[in-house]
Amino acid sequence: MHDTAPPQQGPLAGFTVGVTAARRADELIALLQRRGAAVQHAPALRIVPLADDSELLSATRGLVGHPPDIVIATTAIGFRGWIEAADGWGLGESLVERLRGAELLARGPKVKGAIRAAGLTEKWSPASESMAEVLDRLLAQGVEGRRVAIQLHGEPLPGFVEALRAAGAEVVGVPVYRWMPPEDIGPLDRLLDATLARSVDALTFTSAPAAASLLARADARGLRAGLLGALGHEVLAVCVGPVTALPLQAQGVATLQPERFRLGPLVQVLCQELPSRAAVLPVAGHRFQIRGQAVLVDDTLCPVPPAGMSMLRALARRPGWVVSRAELLKALPGAGRDEHAVETAMTRLRTALGSPRLIQTVVKRGYRLAVDQAADTKYSGA
Repeated sequence: MHDTAPPQQGPLAGFTVGVTAARRADELIALLQRRGAAVQHAPALRIVPLADDSELLSATRGLVGHPPDIVIATTAIGFRGWIEAADGWGLGESLVERLRGAELLARGPKVKGAIRAAGLTEKWSPASESMAEVLDRLLAQGVEGRRVAIQLHGEPLPGFVEALRAAGAEVVGVPVYRWMPPEDIGPLDRLLDATLARSVDALTFTSAPAAASLLARADARGLRAGLLGALGHEVLAVCVGPVTALPLQAQGVATLQPERFRLGPLVQVLCQELPSRAAVLPVAGHRFQIRGQAVLVDDTLCPVPPAGMSMLRALARRPGWVVSRAELLKALPGAGRDEHAVETAMTRLRTALGSPRLIQTVVKRGYRLAVDQAADTKYSGA
């Protein structure tokens, strides 16, 4: 896992985003960083090729001996891995010849590239890159009595195989690689802890197995209820598409997905959603916005320590009202019963914000966020 410090500008400045991807993680992290986010990366799984796997060898031999009528290629890495494995077994030419004689469907443009690199040409590819559109096409044209091979890619295809078989097709699954838990579980545990502590503002998922892996790790540590509680409220779950979201939605977690199932649109969802959840307050003549682990004061991003952020959120839940030291003490993680901890954290918070006037001391009562009295604004994002 590699974490990044928060940059000072961009729509995601002040927010921390967890990345669970193993494949193409660097691309996603770069997109997030360019928009100002701090990133906590913890691969939730690893991809294990099945070049020496008996299931893949058996499926390949079966298709060479009994050619398919239709072949569905779902991922570029999987399709390339299949051809490479077949070459290693001395079946490459025979497999390509069988694929050339079949109706070859590609789920998306990257798969089309892999197909053409193998000297083949796809017959059709869905504009939506959705397996649902592939299924609709096949059912509309009729599959009764036809032999359909589908390259499996580790993610659940709910109802896909069942629907084809119900329509009379013979379906052959081609398992090209498997998802496995990460070899080093430490980064995933740290991301899970950060999620429960609300020190990340969003988690991103680019595959259903990654979401399932995070849930399984939470189960193993007895933390599922806490994880679901965080994802149900303060921590946003953003998935690259509806299939990826299925394990989370099955647990009642509301997720967001872009209209186009791509990393760029996924990042744009975050750029729109996270800032919109952080309402703006007029405080002591300044524009004041709490953003995850920092505060935007006018156009200046002020990183705030975790203790200070906890107190600031408690103050912002009742903007302009006095919050007692006892209440603020409850908001401080691990502070015990010493109200002196509130004063220490308050001093550090004011220093981080760059102005003591933003938070007022009300003698013998507590503290209040110095919301401008003329403004009729209600804060709802803390």
